[in-house]
Amino acid sequence: MMTLYPCTEYTLTKPHGSGSGGPSEKRLAPRKPETPGWADGLRKLYDDVVSEPLPDSFNDLLKKLDQAGDD
Repeated sequence: MMTLYPCTEYTLTKPHGSGSGGPSEKRLAPRKPETPGWADGLRKLYDDVVSEPLPDSFNDLLKKLDQAGDD
């Protein structure tokens, strides 16, 4: 039994290894959702921010906090 979920799009496809390709052999297959146009720009911005080094002042603060926790 095939379970359909809300907001899932399906397209008709032929099963793998099908012979005649007749109408009775077609079945529903999930379609990959399309990526919105703005997603590539957002991914690039995220990657740029993640690849930036930590500022020295932030590293110094982390070291001070580690030393204070050891006391």
